[in-house]
Amino acid sequence: MSHIDLDSELLNYLAANQFAPGDRLPTIAELQSDQLLGVSTSKIREQLEVARALGLVEVRSKTGMRMKPYTFAPAVRLSLFFALAHDMSQFEHFSELRTHVEITFWHEACALLTSEDKALMRNCIDVARAKLNDRWISIPNPEHRTFHMTIFTHLRNPFVQGILEAYWDAYSAVEPSRYADYDYHQKVWDYHEQILNHICAGNFDAAQAAFIEHTKLLRYQRQSE
Repeated sequence: MSHIDLDSELLNYLAANQFAPGDRLPTIAELQSDQLLGVSTSKIREQLEVARALGLVEVRSKTGMRMKPYTFAPAVRLSLFFALAHDMSQFEHFSELRTHVEITFWHEACALLTSEDKALMRNCIDVARAKLNDRWISIPNPEHRTFHMTIFTHLRNPFVQGILEAYWDAYSAVEPSRYADYDYHQKVWDYHEQILNHICAGNFDAAQAAFIEHTKLLRYQRQSE
């Protein structure tokens, strides 16, 4: 068992007891007792808020406190959104990180895709095309997220998954406030179709190359241009 000190009586307790997802946790009154944490109610509540922000526990009025499955995304998302609130240009730096993560795990993730996954990705392309070619154009942001996240859906690495989930949450928050022209959106889905066709053909190198080219598309122009 790890002897890492998490600088929190509550987090140390949760880690040491290795609660499984869904396990009911002691009440605040029980945690306060000398038999468990032996600290004040206010300190437990303070540490509980940290645990909730990290996505480790959930608190409901009828079911009490329960352990949640571990995910890296809440910690990354909270820190990322704070950075974006201070400086929106930080999104480009995180976008670079996301790109390198996807490139690194590309072949491993593609090898795990099922026929159902590929059908879902094909449907994303079809729906996106319909949205972009409709009389009343709408931007297929949900399909964009689903397409990319599906590629990595079977990758058993919570830290990769967390980074990618946080990226797409930030993308949803940032993109509506920025303009990309219609031609850009059409090219994005041209690349998506190439990526999927290469994956279906088992040519993961070509799919990765198309993904890299897709990330180099010029999304935005400065006002002076």
